Amino acid sequence: MKKTLAEIAAYVGGRVVGDGSIVISGLDNIEGAGAHDLTFAVEPHIEEAKSTRAAAVMLPEGVEDFPLPALYVEAPRAAFAKLLELFTPKLVFPQGVSSEAHIGKDVQLGKDVTILPFACVDDHAVIGDRVTLYPGVYVGQYSEIDEDTVIYSNATVREHCHVGKRCIIHSSAVIGSDGFGFTTKDGVHTKVPQVGNVVLEDDVEIGAHDGIDRAAMGSTVIGHGTKIDNLVHIGHNCKIGPNCLIVAQTGISGSTTVGHNVTFGGQVGTVGHISIGANSVYAARSGIIGDMPEGVFCAGFPVQSHTEWLRMQAAMKHLPELRKEVKRLTKELAKLQAPHSEKE
Repeated sequence: MKKTLAEIAAYVGGRVVGDGSIVISGLDNIEGAGAHDLTFAVEPHIEEAKSTRAAAVMLPEGVEDFPLPALYVEAPRAAFAKLLELFTPKLVFPQGVSSEAHIGKDVQLGKDVTILPFACVDDHAVIGDRVTLYPGVYVGQYSEIDEDTVIYSNATVREHCHVGKRCIIHSSAVIGSDGFGFTTKDGVHTKVPQVGNVVLEDDVEIGAHDGIDRAAMGSTVIGHGTKIDNLVHIGHNCKIGPNCLIVAQTGISGSTTVGHNVTFGGQVGTVGHISIGANSVYAARSGIIGDMPEGVFCAGFPVQSHTEWLRMQAAMKHLPELRKEVKRLTKELAKLQAPHSEKE
């Protein structure tokens, strides 16, 4: 695709400073952009962008004296994401059900579905309008997939689960794996039947190799608009609120309730049966071991205020010197106390 810089500005609602007739044929980052590409920059990368080989740079409003042709917008990241959709050719598959797919008994198929070879839709499942199932997808018995959802290769939606509208499930994710429930007697672990399901509300995205466990009874729920990165585990009976962000390798133990707009950095871990308040951020590798209030920014294990954690980390750098000083002072104190001991 080729567009002039002026045409791109009109598309994203920006303004051009410099030559608007420059033809843009690609998009790339600051380092990789070439003579016919558009890139973007926000702080702290604006200075670096001054030496890019790109034909033009998308910048936030307020940047002055930029040496290259520039496209100014209010939100460069969002505008660039819009352009990525424009410049990236869409994948095209023939609509309909492949002759090499398996469709079970009493399956309801919506309009304009795309079910590719070797996908399996088991008995009594419901597939909504414009759903796309890639090769190797398994949809279990009595499960429901709502309209405009895309499920990538080798992902599994097990029996009785419900996937909402416009969801994206990436490869090898498992929706509705058994919850980790056992009784133990005399050292023998006996499985507790996990008879609930998983509900993904609308506009949820599930990363590759995620495991979302079904409830023992009732539903494990992922709230609308929540986005989950790769390699995340959500335990049975969890209730994840709307519009959360959960980054890779996070593990949320069973029966945890998470409010709306909560962000978990990478490798966050929680105990189970707790409540985590809304509008909060937990830095990478936080360990959450109890109920948490709303509106906090926390880090560390056990989790604490992010500011307090930063102070503690800064202090830890001085521990070797402090240890030496304590040893020195201990020796000095011993010398001072020695004459008194002799007199006694």
